[in-house]
Amino acid sequence: MAWALLFLAILLEVSGTICMKLSQGFTRMLPTILMFVFYGLGFIPLTLAIRVLDLSVAYAIWSGVGTAIVSVVGITLLKEQVSPWKILFLLMIVIGVVGLRLITGQR
Repeated sequence: MAWALLFLAILLEVSGTICMKLSQGFTRMLPTILMFVFYGLGFIPLTLAIRVLDLSVAYAIWSGVGTAIVSVVGITLLKEQVSPWKILFLLMIVIGVVGLRLITGQR
């Protein structure tokens, strides 16, 4: 259950970050409001997940997976520039997250 909560927290954080971009510097009302809603709601499942998961692992996975997903959204949907270096370093984040997940075992 803790891993499902962590995944939900990641999805909410990613949604908030995408809304941050769409808010265009707080100039668009709906994305600005949604940004605060998603970020606020995202801390609820994260807080519940760290009751069971190690804080260091949960936070690293939360931020790493969130970073990777936002980067993919930026590249694919927002047409941000991509380079072999960017892909390499994003893959390194994913490898780190997978490694952390593997060493923590099932809880």
